[in-house]
Formats: sequence, structure tokens, C-alpha cells
Amino acid sequence: MTEVMSLTDNYDAVVIGGGPGGSSAATLLAKRGWRVALLERERFPRQHVGESLLPASMPVLEELGVLDKVEAAGFPKKWGATMLWGREPEPWSWYFSETNRTYPHAYQVWRPTFDKILLDNARTAGVHVHEGCQVTGVDCGADQVSSLSYRTDDGASGTIEAEWIVDASGQSAIVGRALGLRRWDERFRNMAVFGYFGGSARLPEPDNSNIFIESYEDGWVWNIPLWKGLSSVGIVVDSAQGASGIAEYSVDGYFRRQLDSTSLSSKMLSSARLTDGPHVVKDWSYTSTQTVGEGWILVGDAACFVDPLFSSGVHLAMMSAVMAAAYLDACRNDPSMRGPAARVYQELYHTEYSHFRELAALFYASNRTVESYFWESRRILGEPEDDEARKSFVRAVAGQSARGYERAVLSKGALPEEFSSSVRALESERQEKAKGFGANTALEDVPALARGATVDRRPIFAEGQFQWSDVLISPQRPEGVAVSPFVASLVCEIDGSRSVRRIVESIGVRASGQLDEDSVAQAVLSTLKILTVDGLVDKRARNPRV
Repeated sequence: MTEVMSLTDNYDAVVIGGGPGGSSAATLLAKRGWRVALLERERFPRQHVGESLLPASMPVLEELGVLDKVEAAGFPKKWGATMLWGREPEPWSWYFSETNRTYPHAYQVWRPTFDKILLDNARTAGVHVHEGCQVTGVDCGADQVSSLSYRTDDGASGTIEAEWIVDASGQSAIVGRALGLRRWDERFRNMAVFGYFGGSARLPEPDNSNIFIESYEDGWVWNIPLWKGLSSVGIVVDSAQGASGIAEYSVDGYFRRQLDSTSLSSKMLSSARLTDGPHVVKDWSYTSTQTVGEGWILVGDAACFVDPLFSSGVHLAMMSAVMAAAYLDACRNDPSMRGPAARVYQELYHTEYSHFRELAALFYASNRTVESYFWESRRILGEPEDDEARKSFVRAVAGQSARGYERAVLSKGALPEEFSSSVRALESERQEKAKGFGANTALEDVPALARGATVDRRPIFAEGQFQWSDVLISPQRPEGVAVSPFVASLVCEIDGSRSVRRIVESIGVRASGQLDEDSVAQAVLSTLKILTVDGLVDKRARNPRV
């Protein structure tokens, strides 16, 4: 039986997949007035791993209008994480409240209920949701995707055309596979074996709702306290070793043998019973060479997936959904955005992915609680494979307080000296620059821009939308930093020959008397200090005659 789904010609966008990424993207597009269809191969509720959320997802839930429903569902609040990992022989904890006062907790969600809340919300927003509808192929002529084929679970089939195809199909990555975009991450060739237990013991207060992560000889284990007495429990091991163990002992036998070899986790599970599983997922870490193109955009796991160590999956899915909806709407409202904003979407996505990837790589490399083949082989992860990605991560961590999220977790391990020395060197350099650019800076000093620094007009993603802005580009910040018109005009004044006084006078003239000279001078000096510490102004030769 073949048919064409109703209203085929009237859809602005078709979303593949009804998980958190797909339902969020569809909802946000519908709220912007788009006619959206969402095709989901399964019927909800359905089980899915990835129960531990991050506080970064809370504002997205708020924007979607479902935070109150998530709060009312009764999921345990996740205040942080407890780990047996690093250098210390005893478990240690870190808490979101130390770095996020607005959202000091997230949730440990039951995915069948959580995902259904999001999908039902998409329906309420006006999305045409079709469950039990599997996408069987996409038309990728000349790298442009404009239509897809589908088959329903009652045997119907057909095609849909739309201006945009949003691929949120998870690890199926329907568009990415069709276009040959996926690249496996050789540094994270791991396997996960997981199941759900009833009656697992909880950590003592105040950590009883934390995710617990324990390193052991062959890898690490997670224990996530869910609702109604359930816990999500999984092991992460070397992919080849896991396959060999499963072949020898069966999935269930291997899973139980591995759990029995842990220290605290085995005690927490001593009276627990396996209610579902175990299930196997392997070689899951990957990225895509391109995340947006002509008529298509990738969201969530369809674009990339990082090792699950820091529970980043749902966060990346929902974050990319927000950006994807904003990008599509920007293209409709301002066609000149299409190419430039596509590059920004891809840069932002890859930056976020690289951040979690570097954090995971360094955390693997820094564990010293166990000496074994698994951990010794993972220590090479501490060696930078992508120099630019490592430099970007160093910039993010350097200067962060001891309570900063990354510094807090990395401080518990034995970090590679290359990374530690890079962070110390950058912090020392910034401190020296800050000392050298204080209140006594002379107006006769001559600032010069760092080589390659310039101001460009580019799209940025801010306040939930893409918009044109002045962006400061430099070799240290190739992704660019959005700046105010004042900073942009100041940078344009810096030519390596004019003194601060001349720059203040020039900006004051253009301010048309709205600011007095002292206020302009103070603003210029304060901004120059920031730019200098950030490596964007690298020379201040004194020239009293200028």
C-alpha cells in the first residue's frame, strides 16, 4: 500500500525522530509559526538510556514550557555527582550549586515519561506528530535534501517534501549516513552494557540522588537513582575486551561478572534485582564532518555523541535543537544569514562537542585509582590529538576558580603534565598582563592589535536567535567573540601608531558630547586591559610625542 501523507506540500520542516532533540526542535519551530511534521518510528512511551540531565538543560525546558511538568513528574533531583575516580581512594562529590546558582540541580529522569512529556508538548504546540512511522530513506541529490520516504507500522508508505529536513534520528543518523558525514572517534572505542535494577542501595545523604561513578579494573560503572526504586546501572569497558567477554560468558553473565568485580557498586547492588536488560551499545563516540547543509540540519546524536562520562547526550541534543530552530527561522527571515549562520551553527556545535571530548579524555587519562590495561591504554588520551581543540579547552579552564566545574573534577586526578603546564603558563601570562595594565597606564601609551586580530560582521547566537553582530576575530579566538559597538569602534582605532589619548579623543568626538572625556578615557582603558589580558592587544610602546 502506497500513499502520500496528508498536507505533504504544506510542511515547512519535517523532523526525523521524537527524542528530546527532535521534539524540542519541532516545538520551537511550531512556536515560530512553522508548519512542522515529526516522524517517530516507535510509539511512546519507549525506553531509552541517558537518564541523567545537566543544569544546562533546565532553561531549555523552561523555554519549551515543560519545566513545571518535569518538576511535577516526581523525578529525583540531581544535585551533583559522586565518584570513586582520580587519585583518592575514597568517593568524592561535586555539586552544581558551586557553579550554577540559578539552576543548582537537574533531574534523574525516567526516559519513557520524560520523552513523552516533550513529545506531547510538541503536539500541543501544533506539531503534526506521527508515531510508528519510520523514515526509510532521504533524497540526497547534489548534497541537497528535500524529501524523505517513510513506512508506517500498519504497512503504509509514501514520501514527504519540505523546505527543511531536521535529522534528530539519534545514532541512526539517517541524513548523516546517507551523505557519508559520520567519523568514528578512535580515542573512545568503548562498549556499554547496562540494565535497570530494583532495590539498589542509595548513597548516604546528601548524595543519595547523585549519579555514582566508580572506576574499576576493566573500566567504570554508573549507578543512576531513578524513581520508584529503580536504578540505571551500566558498565563502560574496552569494546574489543567486552566483545570477547560476552562471547565467553553471554551478555548477562559478563555483565554480572563485571559488576561483581567492583568495590562499592557491587555492595550497592547486593540486594538488588535486574528488572530489564542487560543491553549492549558499542563504539558509540563519533562526530560529523558537516552539521548543516542545503535543506537539512543535524540535531543531537544524529550529529555527534561523546563518551557518556559526563551525561552530555541530552544536553547536546536540546542545545542543538534550540540553535537549529533559531537557524532555520533566521534563514527564512533573512536569507543572507543562510551561509554565514550555518558556519556559526557548526562552529558552536563542534566547540561544545570538543569541550566535553577534551574533558572526558583528560579525565580518563588522570585516573590513578586502578592500575590495569584499560586505564594504562586510556592514559594516552591525555595526549592532545587535536591541538586547536586542546588549546580552546585550556583557554576555557585557565583562570577558572577552583570551584569551576572542570577545575573541580580535573583536580581530583593526576593530570598530564603537558596540560597542567599549559594552564599554568596561560594563567601566569594573563596575570602578568593584568598587572602591567593597571590604573597607572599612561594615555600616551600606544596599543597595537595582536597579529591577525580584526573586527568582522558575522552572525552570532544570542538570546535564542541568530543575529548580526560585530565579532572580534584572532588566532587565539578563531571562532570569534561578539563585541559591543563601543569595543568594535575601539579596535578599529588601534593601528599601532596612535596613543590612547588620540583614541580617546577620536571616540569622544564620535560620541557627540554624550560622554565626557574622563568617562571615555576610563572606558577605553578598562577595555584595553581586558583585550590585553585576553591576548588581543599585545604591545603598548610608550610614545610621548604622539
